[in-house]
Amino acid sequence: MKESRDILTLFEQLNSHEVFTPPRVAREMLALLPKDIWCDPSIRILDPCVKSGVFLREALYLLIDGLAGKGKYVGHDGIEYDLNDGQQRMNHILKNMLFGIATSELTGYISRRTLYGVMEANTDKQTALIDAFEKSKSHKKWTEEEKVRFLVRNHFNEYYDHGLFSTPDYAGFEHEGNIFYPTAEVNKKVDDSDAFIIEDTYYPFIEEQVNHGKIQQIKDGQMKFDVVIGNPPYQVSDGGDKDGERGRGGAVPVYNKFIDSARALKPRFLSMIIPARWYSGGRGLDKFRASMLSSGKISHLVDFPKSTDCFPGVEVKGGICYFLEDKTHIGDCSVTVRLNGKETLSVRPLLEKESSVFIRYNELASIRKKVGALAEKSFSDFVSTQKPFGLRTFFKGHEVGEDGDLVLFRNGGKSYVSESELLSNKHLVGEHKIFITMAYGAGEDFPHQIINKPFYGEPGTCCTETYVLVGPFSSKEESENALSYMKTKFFRAMVLIKKNTQHASKGVYDFVPVVDLKKRWTDEDLYQKYKLDEKEIEFIESMIKPME
Repeated sequence: MKESRDILTLFEQLNSHEVFTPPRVAREMLALLPKDIWCDPSIRILDPCVKSGVFLREALYLLIDGLAGKGKYVGHDGIEYDLNDGQQRMNHILKNMLFGIATSELTGYISRRTLYGVMEANTDKQTALIDAFEKSKSHKKWTEEEKVRFLVRNHFNEYYDHGLFSTPDYAGFEHEGNIFYPTAEVNKKVDDSDAFIIEDTYYPFIEEQVNHGKIQQIKDGQMKFDVVIGNPPYQVSDGGDKDGERGRGGAVPVYNKFIDSARALKPRFLSMIIPARWYSGGRGLDKFRASMLSSGKISHLVDFPKSTDCFPGVEVKGGICYFLEDKTHIGDCSVTVRLNGKETLSVRPLLEKESSVFIRYNELASIRKKVGALAEKSFSDFVSTQKPFGLRTFFKGHEVGEDGDLVLFRNGGKSYVSESELLSNKHLVGEHKIFITMAYGAGEDFPHQIINKPFYGEPGTCCTETYVLVGPFSSKEESENALSYMKTKFFRAMVLIKKNTQHASKGVYDFVPVVDLKKRWTDEDLYQKYKLDEKEIEFIESMIKPME
């Protein structure tokens, strides 16, 4: 049944917030489930964010093999199926076991084509595709002869019974089969070229109420699902600057909402592939992160620090991960990290003692334990919050200095500002300090620098929010010793524990220990101080670039 050339391997990114799942990855995720699940004709599987149909298709293949020879079985629809018969087994799987909620009208069509072989589940003809073409004003109308040629039944869907959903319980939904989307509720517009129809973004699974009977039944818990699996949309635009405070728009994560909604269905197993930014950051994800790390229900986590190791050609800052949440599991998690063709595996808690974040690298988890055993203060105590002097990024100062002016380090260089223009922390102007940018690329290629190069800020200097301030220090010598420490690979490896996005605010320095700043530090000194073994040293040396 599998096509020799899988068209789904060609799908990459649908838009800026939705990524198609390669079939290989879908198979790996399904392989985390217990093998006996594929021999159980009573289970239901839901993909609540179906885009290509790949999870449902791969589950179909496993169920076809697993249910062979199981004899007669009465499905959820009340019909008795002979599972020894290939066609009846197929009908039972498609009618009673596999369900999806699409992320758009388009992905609904794609997914039905993948699973059923047709874009509309109650026909063996691709009439929906012709209708879509003819909605475009710039597309010529089809002649009857052209339609006849196009509508020749394709051979890929020979296994599919096109009357499967023509039953009373599917009245009004026959064309959708078990892959649902509330098409009539979504606004559409034709683009400027009149060539494409653009849909508004609408994800029914995370809406409180949906004007679609089948979807609402699922959301209300009227169907019991054993497995919920998928690759949810990652983020949506927040609509720009609404409060006049940020000065720019941004993106809000939505994958957490899909996971929360999936948990509300109380499945036996939940598996999703999502951005890894939630480990230690992400806008509005604190509560979600706590729920993921503290539940003890996640039995497997597979991590890709480089998203391209998972999604060829698609960069997701901070990497990608997928997980399996098992309702019956309690305890440690099997953590697999895949990077540059290498794989490390450990079984450990997702939430280490005295930590509120997930430590992605197994080697860093062991290093942090050794560092934490000395109970030293955190270097984050030296680091300022955002806007150390109250000046926004777009504050420019003036190009020509006047008597008494301060040197201002800002985005794009330096200028001058009078002390009276500072809005906070004026007492730090006359101190010895260090400046470092608050953003530095997350970077998918290793070795990586992790943070930007810090520099000394002599008395009489200040900065905009482009930088954070480190200090103050008692002298220039102590500042320079702190600089030498910040430039070590060890220091930046400890920053890496919490930094998996471009943001390098105060919190990313939480796990960096404070050392004696009366001396300069080298990596060799620090490796010896914290008794790192060869494997831990090799990890740091391979992951962190030198900084002069």
